[in-house]
This record gives sequence, structure tokens and C-alpha cells, in this order.
Amino acid sequence: MDNYRYLIDFDTDNIRKEYYDVIIIGSGIAGVYTALELPDKYKIAILTKETINISNSVLAQGGIAVSLDKEDSPELHFKDTLYAGAGLCDENSVWVLVNEAAQNIESLCKFGVNFDKKKNRDELSLTREGAHSKNRIIHAGDTTGKEVCDKLISVVETRKNVKIKERTFAIDILTENNVCKGVLTYDEDSEQYVYYVSNVVINAAGGFGQLYSNTTNPEVATGDGVALAYRAGAELMDMEFVQFHPTVLFHSKNKSFLISEAVRGEGALLRNIFGERFMPKYHELNELAPRDIVSRAIFSEMKKTKSDHVYLDITFKDKKYLEERFPNIYKTCLDYGIDISKDYIPVAPAEHYCMGGVKADVFGRTNIIGFFACGEVACSGIHGANRLASNSLLEGLVFGHKIGDEVTRILNENSSADTSFHLKYEKRRTKREFNIEQIKIDIQNLMTKYVGIIRDKECMLIAKGAVDEYYNSVLGILNASIEDFEIQNMVLLAKLVIEAAIEREESRGAHYRVDFENTDDINWKRNIIKSIYK
Repeated sequence: MDNYRYLIDFDTDNIRKEYYDVIIIGSGIAGVYTALELPDKYKIAILTKETINISNSVLAQGGIAVSLDKEDSPELHFKDTLYAGAGLCDENSVWVLVNEAAQNIESLCKFGVNFDKKKNRDELSLTREGAHSKNRIIHAGDTTGKEVCDKLISVVETRKNVKIKERTFAIDILTENNVCKGVLTYDEDSEQYVYYVSNVVINAAGGFGQLYSNTTNPEVATGDGVALAYRAGAELMDMEFVQFHPTVLFHSKNKSFLISEAVRGEGALLRNIFGERFMPKYHELNELAPRDIVSRAIFSEMKKTKSDHVYLDITFKDKKYLEERFPNIYKTCLDYGIDISKDYIPVAPAEHYCMGGVKADVFGRTNIIGFFACGEVACSGIHGANRLASNSLLEGLVFGHKIGDEVTRILNENSSADTSFHLKYEKRRTKREFNIEQIKIDIQNLMTKYVGIIRDKECMLIAKGAVDEYYNSVLGILNASIEDFEIQNMVLLAKLVIEAAIEREESRGAHYRVDFENTDDINWKRNIIKSIYK
């Protein structure tokens, strides 16, 4: 891979430059909140692949986990997170997450985020989701992510020190002697390459859900932030752990609409195609078991009943309640002819979240100086082998704040970008002679079929053989479009996920292997690190 360190040939003397104190890649909750946590005396650019309002964060339905109830505590939230993470959570990172949750939620409220409140009271309404022992999920109907992002974006747009660069594709970060020197980008509107010069780059580019054919992720989630970090020499961790959400709408016209875990938190039951409830057979927590367990239970039930879906039943709740509590889910299902107050909701698992990503500490620091990672693109050990529901938006907040503190300290010591840095990079490249869209579909089908909810070595080797061929085909092509960049990133990440999944010879959390069904703490209670230098 280091033979093609950068995806394009360039000379920094011959491309347009813009200078900033901080560059943030990504406009989800992690990126925007981090920008708001930085002092307004510093010049900041937020680079976003599409428009600023397109991200995984916007699609988050359920809510944000925070221990506010008198019967709850950070200690209990800590315990639940570790339980869901199946032995691979970094306890220090989790402790920071749960202890600093409340102060960041308070900040959101000050920014104007309208969370649901208890009737006739000023307290935030709390619900429960899978593997939580207490009601601790705050929410804004069933569109929490959109409410939070809309408010944060409206605030950041008023900040004169922040420039939002839409339709700007981050190709690679530039480095010298393992020190970050800025970001090489492609401006889709001007069709020009732009070099954003900065000593501080914060990667909040999101995950790689588009590696799978059925995903709740938007089309922009092609893993560009993880791939560019890897090419630069950043360490990646836990790439084998990919979470499938158990309940995604299964309809001929839509197989990506999330039916929030909060629906089960409000008592919804899972039934097979014969109307039989099945979760009590699989786990003592029934419908509120951790996501990996529920997904596998649904997968098993589908196999037993020779069906491609199961049902979610919340018909015991009246229409008025459902319209108020889950307005988006109620309306969307109704648009497809499903009245959830009377009808069962057809659902099936789909890829939802990447636990793995760029290895980072609690301050978002990576092994590259000046390069930080936050949100789904990062892996700080919070989620372990399986993310606890509603810890993802919280992660972006807590660690966005921590990064804000650390970057402020760095900038106070030295805020000037290195204007003397120069790099000319040139490699022999070949003209693309393949169908990008077909390769993308093939990769998605391979990952879904062979590296999905249930895995084994024989099947993963089939996927590896095909992906390796694609990898050799796309490596070093002469890029002519955003799609060219994306397919190289996707093939690289598919290769890394498969290699890590083959290497981990056990079942743990979201990684389940029929050829190694047991969890092996003696040999595998450790992280798998991927790096171009290893």
C-alpha cells in the first residue's frame, strides 16, 4: 500500500491552498460539536463530502444515553457498556464517556436542543433500549439525531471563524515524518484540487456502512476517513467488529429505514412469520438483549422459518401514543401501508455501525502528530466488540469536547501552520478500465453474504480471494471522479475487515464464527491492530 501513499499525483506548489488553524473532516455531530468547542479566535474549516446536513448522525433515531435518573448512576452505565462490549472495552475510555455525559447534554440544551420532557415537568423524558439496566435514553421523538444536528449546525453557521466547505471530498492527509500537514481535497463544484493547510486535522468522517448491501447508512458512508488515515500510517483497531441493527424495515421499496431500538424499549415484541414470539428462547433479557444477540436470534428464526424477515409487534399501544412517541416511524410505515397501531412491522437485520476505526485515545489523539479522530471513524475502545445502544451520539459529544480542550492547548502554544512544507508526489498510474458501480455491488454482496452476521473461515476466504483481485485492479488507477476515490477506499477497507475477521478465531460480540463458536479470553481478549507498517 505504501507504494501508493496518495490517491493522486500532485505538487503542493501548483494547487490552490487555504490556511486554517483547524481542519475538521465531517459534518456529523462529532465534527460540528468539536468545532463549537474550540475558541472563536481560531480559524476553522469544516469539510463535508455532500451538504452539511447529510450524515449518519442526522439519521440516528433512538437518542443519547446519560444517567440522569435518581435510580441510575454513571457506574451502572459503565457496567452496561462493558457488558455489551463483551470484554473488549477500554475501561478508562468508558469511564470518561459515562462520567462526562451529563455536562455535555447540558451543553446541548444550552445550544437549544429540544429533548422530550416528562408531562407537566421540566425533567427530560427517559426511555430504555437493549442491554441498558435503567431508563437513561433521552430523545427528541424518534428523530433525535436530526434535532441535535439541526441545532448544532444552526449555531455553527453563525460562527464567523468557521467556514463550511460543502461538496469537498477529503482525499488524503499530508504528512511529513509522521506529522500532519493538512488535507488534500477535491472541490466538486470547481472540479479542482485544494490543499487545506493546517497543523491540526480532526477526522470525523464517519463509518463504512456502504461496504454492505443492506445498511442504515447514507450513501456517503464509504469509509473515506478510515482509509485516508490508514494510508497515512495511522493505526486502525477492531475492524472485524461490524454491528447489524436487528430491526430495519423490510419492505420491497425500503430495506434501509431504521425501526429504532426505542420501539422495543417501549415494549414491542419480536415475532416470527407465524406470529410466535421467539426472543425468550435466546436470551434472558428477551427483546432487550444486546444487539448482536438479537440480530443472530432473528437470523436464526428466519432460517428456521425459511423467511426473509420477522415482525415487530407494538399493536398493544394506542394510535395516539405511537403518533406522539414515534412520529417519523409511524408516518413512514404508514406511507408503505403499515399502520403500526394495528399491523406488525416486517423487519430484518441490516448493517448499522462500525465499532472499529482509527485508533485514538480519550483526547482523540492518533499515532500521527496533529491528527485526531472522533465519532464513528474513531476507535477509542468505548464500544468493544459490540456498541451499547445510544452511546454513539454521546461518544461524538464527550470526545468532541475532550478534543476541543486538547487542540486548544496545542494552538495556544503554536497556532501557525507550516507554510514552508512542500511535497511533490508522482507515481505511474493506469487508466481505469472497469465498471465502478459493478465492483461496488460485488463488494457489498460479498461482504453481506460472507462477512456478515454469521461467519466462518471457508466463506471469508472466498470473499478475501475476490476482494484481493479487486484490490489489485483498483490500486494505482488514474483517478477521474469521486467514485474512483470511493471505490479504492471501499476495496481497501473490505480487505482489512476480512483479514481481521479471519484472524480472530473466536466468537465475541458482533463477530460470530460458526467454526469458533466460543469466546476465547485466553488467546483473544485483545485488540487487532492494522497498520501499513505492520
